[in-house]
Amino acid sequence: MPAHTPVFEDPKRLLLDLAQQRDLPSLLDLLVTRIGDSDTVALVRVWLLRPGDICDACLFREECPDRSRCLHLAASSGRSVVDPDRDLSRLDGRFRRFPVGVRKVGRIAMTGDPIEAPDLADMPDWIADPEWVRSEGVIGFAGQPLSHHGMVLGVLGVFSRVRISDECLDWMRMIADHAAASIAHSHAWDELQLLRRRLEEENEYLQQEVTVEQGFGEMLGTSPALRNVGRQIELVAKTDSTVLILGESGAGKELVARELHRHSARAGRPLIKVNCAAVPRELFESEFFGHAKGAFTGALRDRVGRFELADGGTLFLDEVGEVPIDLQSKLLRVLQEGEIERVGEEQTRRVDVRVIAATNRDLRDESRRGRFREDLFYRLSVFPIELPPLRDRREDIPLLAEHFLAASARRIGVAAPRLTKALARQLAQYDWPGNIRELQHVIERAVILCQGGPLRVSLGEPSGANASPPVAAAPEVLTDQQFREMEKQNLQRALAATRGKVYGPGGAAELLGVRPTTLNSRLAAMGVKKPPAD
Repeated sequence: MPAHTPVFEDPKRLLLDLAQQRDLPSLLDLLVTRIGDSDTVALVRVWLLRPGDICDACLFREECPDRSRCLHLAASSGRSVVDPDRDLSRLDGRFRRFPVGVRKVGRIAMTGDPIEAPDLADMPDWIADPEWVRSEGVIGFAGQPLSHHGMVLGVLGVFSRVRISDECLDWMRMIADHAAASIAHSHAWDELQLLRRRLEEENEYLQQEVTVEQGFGEMLGTSPALRNVGRQIELVAKTDSTVLILGESGAGKELVARELHRHSARAGRPLIKVNCAAVPRELFESEFFGHAKGAFTGALRDRVGRFELADGGTLFLDEVGEVPIDLQSKLLRVLQEGEIERVGEEQTRRVDVRVIAATNRDLRDESRRGRFREDLFYRLSVFPIELPPLRDRREDIPLLAEHFLAASARRIGVAAPRLTKALARQLAQYDWPGNIRELQHVIERAVILCQGGPLRVSLGEPSGANASPPVAAAPEVLTDQQFREMEKQNLQRALAATRGKVYGPGGAAELLGVRPTTLNSRLAAMGVKKPPAD
């Protein structure tokens, strides 16, 4: 062929078309296909810089100075004159990886400088396969760095069967620059989409949370017991140490977790809550670690687990003693290694999560009885905080009552009634077995009932002649299988009552007091079929 034969046709059109691409695979396919369609091109390839992944099988592993990153073959095209049926678009050949700095492709990536050999009359020492060059009639090579703002993203390599003219080399430099800019924009777009999806997931979680009562206002009170808790929060909040909050149900353990997060360096990232007592046994792993689409019946899309959602922030495991014993080893691995695997996936993902756990159980005793892993207990209780019950901080009760009075009146839309001294003394003398949660509910009920009159509270039945009759004997303890069957029957009754409707007003989810997505997951896990619509 004459020396002036162009390597490929219409480079201007290629530049314009590259500028229109946003999707990275389409961009790379367009680049190599347009250039590779020319009869003068034996092979055109694009390698992109990515983390090392096949070091044990890499052809150049002995020459590789650093196995952390290398060039991955991302697109390929061309025509063979020796074997016309050979598929040169495959990405799994011998040269699918090049270490940075090794051979011609690696040198371009390391230096950011092109290697242009328009005429290979004398075979350079960097040619990886001289026999292929001879048999395919390759005469010229142009290797261009794909650089954007001084950062090398990859390498474009073209093997030509004609001598590459200076004009063609100029076009290749421009094409490489345009391709690099498009690749950078594609990476930025992918990252933006990833951040958008993550924000949507976080927003969905936070929208769920605002429908739930967020703790107990603030950590209100001046009692020595509460001040001691405050000092412990100040000591440990700035660290990444795991905290175990101990205390009776309703004492405000979630509020302590929120204060720990709010005073930590992670306050700008989300605090994600998992109520372990509310997660069905079959869904614990998916709830914690997420799942891939199709991992089990009902897994209709990829789902991010709570650990991944809390990446960079804090994960609050409420009622951690309810985590099944067979899952506790996986929870321990995350705490120790910072690695998770979604259900149905083999890919290991790293997460940076500070864990705060809470329980009303004696986990030390549970571990002695074999119901809780001892090593997990010690891993969770790096810094235990014992939250006092409300009866041990009676001087805080009037302040808490005033707070709940104002909050309840605002929520109900009435004027806040006055808390008299006599009523405050009555509240302070009660033992509050349900702790702050019970106080909150008692005050809200009193606000609803007062109807503009004086505020009165009911604090249980009196003792003696007017006492309630003895409580009946405790019901039979159900086995796990019996409990599951009872739950399954309850789901079936709810679906029957709503004629199979799950979502919206009057649906089974509303009837059961759960989110529709949670109900669908439970139905799938238990094999409950929706009745046919009328």
